[in-house]
Amino acid sequence: MEKNLTVSISGIRSFIDDSELNKLTDTAIKDLMALREGTGKGSEFTGWLYLPDNAAEKTAAIRASAARLRAQAPVTVVVGIGGSYLGAKALTEALHDPFTNREHILLFAGQTLSEDYHAALLRYLDKTLYNIVVISKSGTTTEPAIAFRILRDHLMNKTGRQGMKSHIVAVTDAHRGALHKLAVEEGYEMFVIPDDVGGRYSVLTPVGLLPLALAGYDIDAFARGMRDMALNIREGNDSNANIAVKYAAARNALYRKGYTTEILISFEPYLVYLAEWWKQLYGESEGKESKGIFPSSVTFTTDLHSMGQYIQQGERKLFETVVHVEEPRDKLVVPENTDESDGIGFIAGRSLTEVNHKAEAGTRIAHIEGGVPVLMISIPRIDEYYLGQLMYFFEIACAISGYILGVNPFDQPGVESYKKNMFALLGKPGFEAEKERLEKALRGEDEG
Repeated sequence: MEKNLTVSISGIRSFIDDSELNKLTDTAIKDLMALREGTGKGSEFTGWLYLPDNAAEKTAAIRASAARLRAQAPVTVVVGIGGSYLGAKALTEALHDPFTNREHILLFAGQTLSEDYHAALLRYLDKTLYNIVVISKSGTTTEPAIAFRILRDHLMNKTGRQGMKSHIVAVTDAHRGALHKLAVEEGYEMFVIPDDVGGRYSVLTPVGLLPLALAGYDIDAFARGMRDMALNIREGNDSNANIAVKYAAARNALYRKGYTTEILISFEPYLVYLAEWWKQLYGESEGKESKGIFPSSVTFTTDLHSMGQYIQQGERKLFETVVHVEEPRDKLVVPENTDESDGIGFIAGRSLTEVNHKAEAGTRIAHIEGGVPVLMISIPRIDEYYLGQLMYFFEIACAISGYILGVNPFDQPGVESYKKNMFALLGKPGFEAEKERLEKALRGEDEG
């Protein structure tokens, strides 16, 4: 029988009064109920809550599409940004052995406007046949729209217009939008992003599942992990034993005490992009109305030799959430050595995981003693099942946390500000007055 991930808040006890934590725990339980009952802010975008319940019914079509794409080309470019990119990237990077060739090469585009990045990508694609999986509800988000236009033109030159159709899959809205319209007109295979699921909560839709299947991983195990976590924390557990309630209450109790930055920490480099996904989830969900905990991340022990000094002795406005991985995928022991000049003979014969775990424990204690509260989330190992558990846990805890803050955790009104300015500066029709204002502001910057 599979275990569940666990959450420990013992590392914050010396920083928070029990009465404060208990009060916020009660609030978190009520917010969980509001989330579940659809009475909270943004409830029209809570369809992700129930995705695990019937995910198994939808994975067969995704696996079939992935098999077809894998058979016709060795490479697939996934085009998307934000939630249409980070979930897939987090999963595939967490599961991949970086020193072996991938069964099927996944590349990403549309997550940046860098000309050099996309030019280098095209140089690589000049030498190979490839597929495109384009992910966008609207089809008009600037970064992926530009990348898809470039890649579609490049692929058409390889295969011709008719040949290109079988190499493109659109993951988009069921009924409307520029990408939906194009996919229908051109005959692309399509998968749907449900209307009631926002991008950063979409990893259990084809947004995350199709790239995961293309990379050769077990999407059913991932969905099962999400389902088991949903059964554990979504309902029937309205108490302080609910790990999502516990985490949401603890981080908000710290926030109210002036700890305004949360650092997600792992001692496994495989989880770097999991942290990037987490940063979008929490930053975009909570950072509004001049509120919100700032999400950051580091990878230890690597960053102990760069950011470690600041965390240990810098400004005391931050707290840590450590993702602890109990078991490695492989075993490796520090060898015996007759030459003890390196000074680590006392470690000989121990596994690297034991050494890594001792480094983690020592770091936690040092940081707590240095004034940094520490939360800990433990997963048995890094695999599809436990990544499913972890990501669903973070999603539901994020929604509860947003409600505790009093914000809508499912919108992102601030994201539009840079787009409007960019469109104006690029001369989009209808933005003429704004273009003049922005160019004047830029001239003032130059003069300053």
